Amino acid sequence: MNNRFLAKFLNVVEKGGNALPHPATLFALFALFVVFLSGFLSLFDIHAIHPRTGEMIEPVNLMSKDGLGRILKEMVTNFTSFAPLGTVLVAMLGIGIAESSGFIATVLRLLVTSAPRRLLTFVIVFSAILSNTASEVGYVLLVPLGAIIFLAVGRHPLAGMAAAFAGVSGGYSANLLLGTIDPLLAGLSEEAAQIIDPQYLVNPAANYYFMFVSTFFIAIAGTWVTEKIVIPRLGIYEGDEKPEELRKLTSDEKRGLKFSIVAGILLTAFMLAGIIPEHGYLRGEDGDLLRSPFLMGIVAIIFIAAAVLGIAYGIGARTYSSDADVMKGMGKAMETLGIYIVLTFFAAQFVAYFKWTNIGLIFAIESAHFIQTLNLGSVPLMIAFIILVGVLNLFMGSASAKWAILAPAFIPMFMILGYSPELIQNTYRIGDSVTNIISPMMSYFALIVAFFQRYDKGAGIGTIIATMLPYTFFFFLVWVIILVIWLLLGWPVGPDSGLYYPAG
Repeated sequence: MNNRFLAKFLNVVEKGGNALPHPATLFALFALFVVFLSGFLSLFDIHAIHPRTGEMIEPVNLMSKDGLGRILKEMVTNFTSFAPLGTVLVAMLGIGIAESSGFIATVLRLLVTSAPRRLLTFVIVFSAILSNTASEVGYVLLVPLGAIIFLAVGRHPLAGMAAAFAGVSGGYSANLLLGTIDPLLAGLSEEAAQIIDPQYLVNPAANYYFMFVSTFFIAIAGTWVTEKIVIPRLGIYEGDEKPEELRKLTSDEKRGLKFSIVAGILLTAFMLAGIIPEHGYLRGEDGDLLRSPFLMGIVAIIFIAAAVLGIAYGIGARTYSSDADVMKGMGKAMETLGIYIVLTFFAAQFVAYFKWTNIGLIFAIESAHFIQTLNLGSVPLMIAFIILVGVLNLFMGSASAKWAILAPAFIPMFMILGYSPELIQNTYRIGDSVTNIISPMMSYFALIVAFFQRYDKGAGIGTIIATMLPYTFFFFLVWVIILVIWLLLGWPVGPDSGLYYPAG
């Protein structure tokens, strides 16, 4: 693809997107549109049958007395219960301590001065992919960290942020380790498979082999897109943010690092003592690790770890002289989230209204029915399935919510054709990942807008979509190629998870 043509195309996308109102205003307009649309659709006989429950799904009119009453009564709880809000606030409190003490700046200087510059992009993308094991940590920690690292080595910070965001969100279905999403999706797949075979079981590691191999190819693809497309397009950074100074460590900073290393070792020992024993205090019931307090409480662990390391560093480096300094650091971190909180308020209302009206649910069900009627061959049908899921992801951000709708329709269909539920779940995860980074419905999209605006005051939804669109295209291409090769070679996608189901 000609780089000049691509740059022009992405500039058009960016200008078109940024010509829209402020993202917060846009979410507010979306919310109002959903309210009016629900009233309009309720005038017609529009419905869909839920493939899992058999329930008739109809549009809910928010312009009715009950609908308007619900809007008023639940406006506050829509905001306060919006999942990413608490996650970001709690994590940023701990990160604020680590940042204000000087711990993050010191570690960054060590990173950029010791790591080969040519490997930085790959390390950022690869680390971001691995962060999915810990769920939201990549969004609140690695995405802004990518920008800071790139700025420190004289490269455009938005390119570093894009690389990290691509790994965290676009590479969501690649990893070397299992995460909390794996048992959740496996449970939905198993329930859908039992429509055909009541004894069928799907294990949480059903896609592990495919995920493991994908990690390296997606990391390489993300690195290539960053280096060959994103960095040349962004050019030289001319914003107001200043890079971290790459001077040598002082004696105080070295002492601070020693204190933080000791604190980190003690904290790690405490964590390992709770997760290594079969019935450790950080494991779940019956020794379950995937549903344990350790993984389910990863945001709290981020806060505690950042706070412990930051305080230990501050004491050793003498950047903290009292508890007041710690509290000031936390307060400063909250100041940087002002625009994010505004964005979140309106985004939360929009997502809530979209869910209440059943518009997204009806759209997803009808789309699933449509693709079933195409009667394509197996591989083309799976590629079409990836595309369908990618499009649906622009309307429904939750991976588990979409799969709860699609699994009961597509898993039985593919089982009848002779393909395993594990393969279909794997195919679904590809489609769910590749458009995450350009989907305003993705839960953390508002946060990414706020992060971008730190380095580019005029950045908006168009900026993010234009920056991330090349990752979507190449991740899709790479994953489809891997999937086709996987099918041709007949490899299982995970332990005891073959490609085929004995039809008939």
